[in-house]
Amino acid sequence: MTADGEPAGRLTIVQLLAAARRRLRRVACEEVAAELERGAVLVDIRSEAHRARDGLIPGAVFHPRNVLEWRVDPASGYSDPALSGDLGRRIILVCNEGYQSSLAAATLQDLGFFNATDLIGGFQAWRAAGLGVEAQPSP
Repeated sequence: MTADGEPAGRLTIVQLLAAARRRLRRVACEEVAAELERGAVLVDIRSEAHRARDGLIPGAVFHPRNVLEWRVDPASGYSDPALSGDLGRRIILVCNEGYQSSLAAATLQDLGFFNATDLIGGFQAWRAAGLGVEAQPSP
């Protein structure tokens, strides 16, 4: 325990987020097209509720945050072949506002995907920039 009663080594979420972002070369909305042309994959990790409410980024792969690591790691037995296999592939994660995706991208780097990163400002920045959004198809 520290002098203020906190467990030794504890990080606040603000500290954890800052540490994650120091490891990333985050991508701005205007950089995404060039990244995709170079072979990057855009992965939407938002919830179904957010996707239904706000729409989709055309061409993005969808894997919700709660299963992301299993879909990316080829050793999991549950990986998506479109994502796993090339540890050097650029994976750009998109969440709603760019917080969850930073933490998730750092975790993917821990799994060996050293080019994993996220979209600055998330889906909301994408939409605010006037970039393509399509409605989620009805079930």
